[in-house]
Amino acid sequence: MKEALYKKLGLVNTREMFKGAINGGYAIPAYNFNNMEQLQAIIGACAETNSPVIIQVSSGARKYANQTMLRYMAEGAVQMARKDFKSNIPIVLHLDHGDTYELCVSCIESGFSSVMIDGSAHPYEENIALTKKVVDYAHQYDVTVEGELGVLAGIEDDVKAETHTYTDPKQVQDFVGKTGVDSLAISIGTSHGAYKFKPGQPVPPLRFDILKEIEKKLPGFPIVLHGSSSVPQEYVQMVNKYGGAMKDAVGVPEEQLREATKSAVCKINIDSDGRLVVTGVIRKVFVEKPAEFDPRKYLGPAREELKKLLIHKNQNVLGSAGKA
Repeated sequence: MKEALYKKLGLVNTREMFKGAINGGYAIPAYNFNNMEQLQAIIGACAETNSPVIIQVSSGARKYANQTMLRYMAEGAVQMARKDFKSNIPIVLHLDHGDTYELCVSCIESGFSSVMIDGSAHPYEENIALTKKVVDYAHQYDVTVEGELGVLAGIEDDVKAETHTYTDPKQVQDFVGKTGVDSLAISIGTSHGAYKFKPGQPVPPLRFDILKEIEKKLPGFPIVLHGSSSVPQEYVQMVNKYGGAMKDAVGVPEEQLREATKSAVCKINIDSDGRLVVTGVIRKVFVEKPAEFDPRKYLGPAREELKKLLIHKNQNVLGSAGKA
């Protein structure tokens, strides 16, 4: 086993985390971040609720924040949890939707403890070949790898799809066996972004029948749900009240996510909800205090509101509170 940078930073991979989640009937929160305030809110919420956490960045977020800065932000997040919150919660730094072998290698070399290689847009055999190549490299450093079968609709940074393709349970055993992935992202009806479903119509239930078939094929194997923001309407209304234009934003009902956590789903990705809260609070401050120009006076309240939402997610949706 080659020496892994992430261990020097105080990070862990997902292996033990996922075992605990599957056995305990909860899911690990995987929260995306792009800046310091979002990361502070995530670590603060998870330390306060004693929840394990996956802090994750997309390739777009990595470009935005700078790969060198991200390494030290992750190390700083660990130190903040340990020194300021007196918390030993396990923290994973994860690449969300890595689309090339080279990107995954670069992330591993800069301190990521987990990477996702998303080959779902490729033909099946190409997906297998690409995923296995990443797994073979990552496992040399004890970095865990997430693969994907099936395609989620919606938009998230560079990931775009008009329609979704449900994961075929007949393929999962073959895919996992040939690639050696540590977890598998599946498509059962969630989607990326804040506009997941048609307004005014009932939100279609997640395809728990597909999930159950996958569990039969892969007993005890870690399953991941992407596109799982619930798009809280109070924050949509806040954005719109203060000058926004987020008409028809609808997300995945929290009760469906809670149901999913009782299965082999042990990682649930949430990105849009964090963006929504931060944007809503900043808009509110700008309207109510138009003379304000100190970033701390609008980013600070946004950070605190985001922390409040994430505490709710850990306690009432994901069931991860108290599981660190």
